[in-house]
Amino acid sequence: MLLYRPQLLELGPSCGTSHCCINVWAAPVAALATLVIGFLWYSLLFARPWMVLMGYDPYDKAKLGEDAEGCGPDVSPITGGQRALGGRAGKIIAIATVDTALYGMKIGLAVWLGFVTTVQRTNALFIKQPAKLWAINTGYQLVCYRVMGAILGAWR
Repeated sequence: MLLYRPQLLELGPSCGTSHCCINVWAAPVAALATLVIGFLWYSLLFARPWMVLMGYDPYDKAKLGEDAEGCGPDVSPITGGQRALGGRAGKIIAIATVDTALYGMKIGLAVWLGFVTTVQRTNALFIKQPAKLWAINTGYQLVCYRVMGAILGAWR
């Protein structure tokens, strides 16, 4: 798996703009994709195991309703963070001159492996988080980074 292409790391004259050759629609679409993935990941695919590992009783509807009050209406910090992440990931994709979805997915994997897993694993060890919970949360990040890489790599 070749991730480093030194002859392509220089920014040419066409990349002199502040957006560094990022498609202006690709970053928001990539950010939106991570929100959709998060909904599917934590509500359909891993809802029950995630709830149990977090200490919630999936059968106690009253407690779940009480805990959920006030959590849902304001998702602007989440969407803002995902948009910022999409923009920064787009810069990485542009600097590496990625121009295919597959190569974008490889960059997404490298970023996930090099940054996300190391930070999340260190955190999990210090807070004594169960390995299964770490796998669910970090697996979500893996899928997000790969999908973002694919979108940003293909949509140049």
